Amino acid sequence: MSAGENHDEGIVLLCGEVRTGLLPAHQALDIRAAAQLLRLRADERVLVSERPNLYARSPDTLTGVDCPLPSASGAKVRAVGTVAVRGTLTEGRVLQTSARLGLAARGPDHRRPWGHYLVRPGTLEPFGRLPREAVAEGVLAGARRGELDVGLIADGLLTQLLRHPLLDQHPPFKSRPTRLRWTALPAEAGAGGPSIERLTLAEDELRTLRLRVPPGADPAEVAGLCEDLALHDWLLTTVVRLLDGSRLGSADGTAVVRALRPAVDHLLHLWMPRARLEPSLAALWDVLEERPGFTRQWQVLVRRIRDQLALHAIPALHQEAVMAP
Repeated sequence: MSAGENHDEGIVLLCGEVRTGLLPAHQALDIRAAAQLLRLRADERVLVSERPNLYARSPDTLTGVDCPLPSASGAKVRAVGTVAVRGTLTEGRVLQTSARLGLAARGPDHRRPWGHYLVRPGTLEPFGRLPREAVAEGVLAGARRGELDVGLIADGLLTQLLRHPLLDQHPPFKSRPTRLRWTALPAEAGAGGPSIERLTLAEDELRTLRLRVPPGADPAEVAGLCEDLALHDWLLTTVVRLLDGSRLGSADGTAVVRALRPAVDHLLHLWMPRARLEPSLAALWDVLEERPGFTRQWQVLVRRIRDQLALHAIPALHQEAVMAP
C-alpha cells in the first residue's frame, strides 16, 4: 500500500482525520482569494479547479512526530516520521483540513537521522513490528495523552487558516464543524476489493470510518475519499439542523423562509459526490448510497425545503392577486 508519497514498501496502515466547517466569511471566496487563503508554502502552488465546481487545495505541509501510537491492545509502540496535512476549500464556502500518514509494517529498533524521514513524507516507521489491527482500532478510539493525535495536527492547520486576514469572521449562518477520523488497511486477496467496514456517527460531531482499500492505493487519494465523505456528511448534518431549526408547521411563513434561505443560498448546489475521486476508490460511494443512503437522504431534504418555500409563497401570491387592480 505504497504509492506516490511513500518510497518504501511495507506500508500496511493508513490513517488520518478531517475537520470540516463553514468558512467564517460573509461572502464566499472566489478562486483567487481561495488560492491566497491556502498558500501554505512559497515553493509550491495551490491546486485550483473550476470544474465541476470551484475547488482549491493547498500543498502538503509536514509535521515531524516521535511518540507512542494509540493501541487498542495497550501495546507500547513508538513511531517516528512525518504527518502530511493540507487544506481545501469547496465553492469558497466549506473549509476542510486533513492530516494523514502511512505506517510501515516494521522499522528499526533505533531512531534514524531526520533526513531519512523527510524523504518519506507522510510516512511513520515503528520501532520493531507494527501491530496494525490494534493500532487501527486505537486510532479510531482516540489518542490518549502523549500518543500520536492526527486530529490535533489537522486542528492546528485549521486554527491557522481561520486567522487569515481575508476572513471577516461573519459567516452567513450558524453551523457546527464535524470531525472524521479514519483508518484504511489493504483489502485481503479474494475479499472483493475495497470496502467500508464500519462507519459510525457520534453525538459530539465525531465520525469514525474503517476502510479496506486496494493494495498500493495512494495515501493522498485515500485521504481525498475521506475528505469527500466528510464534506457531504457535513452538508447533510447542516441541512438537517437548518430544517429542525425552521419549526415547520409552527412558525409563520416569513420565519420559515428566513430559516431555510441559507440552505438555498449557500448549500444546495454543493452536493457533488465523487467529483474528484480516483476511480478505484470512487466505487466505495456505492456502499454509502445503499446504506445509509447519502444521496437519497439529500434529495428528500431538498424536496422538503423546496416544498416549504413553495407552500409559504402561495399566500403571498394570493394576496398580490387580490390587491391587483
